[in-house]
Amino acid sequence: MLKKILLALALLIVIAAGYAVFEIGPRNIIGMLRYDQRREGDYKEGDKAPDVVLKSLDGQSDVRLLDALRGKPLVLIFGSYT
Repeated sequence: MLKKILLALALLIVIAAGYAVFEIGPRNIIGMLRYDQRREGDYKEGDKAPDVVLKSLDGQSDVRLLDALRGKPLVLIFGSYT
């Protein structure tokens, strides 16, 4: 009985892995396993934003973040909208 349960569990794992490779693609899975180095950030709610220099939309001039704030609150949202 235990042998059948372990065999069924192994079969489910193989099916799930195959589905993940089919849906995500093998190159993406390898990339996620190899390069995904996300970690919890050091900044907490209420911390001051670091002074960074960003390229403007025209790609020519630079914009300093703290100059653009001028005492106003800042919300940074990182994500993909594609």
